[in-house]
Amino acid sequence: MKKRNWELDALRGLCLLCMIVIHFVFDLGAFAGLQFTTPGWFDFLQTYGHIFFILISGICATLASRSFRRGVIVFAAGLLVSAVTVFMEFVLKFRGLSIYFGILHLLGLCMMLYPLFKRLPVWALTVLGAAFVAAGVWLASLAHVDVKFPSFWGLLLSAVGIRPTGFYSADYFPLFPNFGWFLLGAFLGKTAYLRRESLLPKVNADFFLLRFFRFCGRHSLLIYLVHQPVLAGLVMLFTLLK
Repeated sequence: MKKRNWELDALRGLCLLCMIVIHFVFDLGAFAGLQFTTPGWFDFLQTYGHIFFILISGICATLASRSFRRGVIVFAAGLLVSAVTVFMEFVLKFRGLSIYFGILHLLGLCMMLYPLFKRLPVWALTVLGAAFVAAGVWLASLAHVDVKFPSFWGLLLSAVGIRPTGFYSADYFPLFPNFGWFLLGAFLGKTAYLRRESLLPKVNADFFLLRFFRFCGRHSLLIYLVHQPVLAGLVMLFTLLK
């Protein structure tokens, strides 16, 4: 059994917990009608926190032996999330909840694409990663294209990073620029983790807080799938009881 790099699990767990806090604040607004003036650190995490998670996923892809298989599982989980959120919006009438290409769709597709890039030299990963990021910034600056949404072509374009007219998604992380962050994470994995050993061997990884972060990181997919129904259910219950 391969030894895991504890700090990657811990960092992934910490990123996941930050994401849960952001989703909890969203749920308070969506289901309870509560609005907050959020502090600067919260706005920073909401805007840029996903980059750290994607970078870590890119690092982990270089250490994993079954990236494509894992990617299929994660992408399938993303499709499940889409089905549930579309049902909640159009059947249960919770407006604005549909997720068409969220973080799970992105990470799953990145893992499935990575085997095509894994044999590239590190300089090529860096160049391609930077190019994807730059292209994504440019695409985000464009006006919406005149393509019907939702539709096959509308969904395909939005997955790449080109937004059709009328497009929306409660959680949206397109391939451009985010596959670039994944490739830059792969660059870090192939350089910083060339020996596949922990970079922090002298840190006590059994410290209780680090153990908790590691646990969350090891079970990140399950926790991600479960946390939103639990949070939304608690908020709606609170709303009914108050």
